[in-house]
Amino acid sequence: MKKLILQILGLLSASMLLTSTLFAQDNWPDRPVKLIVSSSAGGGTDMYARMLAQSLSEAFKQQFIVDNRPGASGNIGASAVAKSPADGYTFLVSANTSLTINGALYKNLNYDAEKDFTPIVRALGPLVIVVHPSSKIRTLQELIEMGKKEPNKLSFGSAGTGSTTYLGVRMLEEKTGAKFLHVPYKGVAPAYQDLLAGQIQFMMPDLASSLQLIKSGKVIPIVSEYKTALIPGLASMSDAGYSDVNTNSSFSLVAPSGTPNTIVEKLHKELMMITKSASFTNKLEAQGLIAETDSLNALYLSMKKERDNYAAFIKRNSIVPSD
Repeated sequence: MKKLILQILGLLSASMLLTSTLFAQDNWPDRPVKLIVSSSAGGGTDMYARMLAQSLSEAFKQQFIVDNRPGASGNIGASAVAKSPADGYTFLVSANTSLTINGALYKNLNYDAEKDFTPIVRALGPLVIVVHPSSKIRTLQELIEMGKKEPNKLSFGSAGTGSTTYLGVRMLEEKTGAKFLHVPYKGVAPAYQDLLAGQIQFMMPDLASSLQLIKSGKVIPIVSEYKTALIPGLASMSDAGYSDVNTNSSFSLVAPSGTPNTIVEKLHKELMMITKSASFTNKLEAQGLIAETDSLNALYLSMKKERDNYAAFIKRNSIVPSD
């Protein structure tokens, strides 16, 4: 009899715990939510995170707070989220660096992007090659010819070896045979500083972070990964004959694996409504970004394919990290 009573009490306890857990998930979020950004303030990832934070705060009537954790090509922020409780109150906003590139680049990462994160939403954005106004280079072909004629004379800045701002140039080198001198920085913002000061000759940043500098004439764009209405007349890689030079530059919101499906699906559903709204779409387009509206499974498969392609490119070019 005593054993039966204990079993009943145990079932009641488990039932109450399950009910409490489901109630907490149904009422998510009931406290502030943190969006950890794996890059410094001012870059495209940060801009995207702040747009998400504002829209989600309004939608859920709860604070979504941006927390920048730059460094190590995005690994610091990604690692922090991978180790966070999977309770729906900590998410990662990252460029595809941390999510589809670094696993092939770094041998001793303390997180596994495929196993440790659940993708929820993503926005795509082109990279654009920009030069200092004092440069005589005005077309991609002129840049390539200089890189062939005088290898490593032209220097370019990046947010680190694992970043798309670096790999995009390496893709161009692989395709054309040109060679440029790489200068890595801890984030795109300090790289801009040296470009504006004339310490480096060019960069291949995301359009979102470079747009205001382009509009003010502080940097000159010579090519974009694809056509954008924000810079009419600017040639695309395809126009220049290099359509296969594509970094798949993107910014994603992911959750730690194990985050309850009810929370992941609730957030994804809300984000799909947000990204289809004219107000949010206009904000994205103003930064040269395009929101994806894939299902959760389609997004997972797309990122897995991208991860495999980057692994092959990194191995083929014997790329090793600089930090």
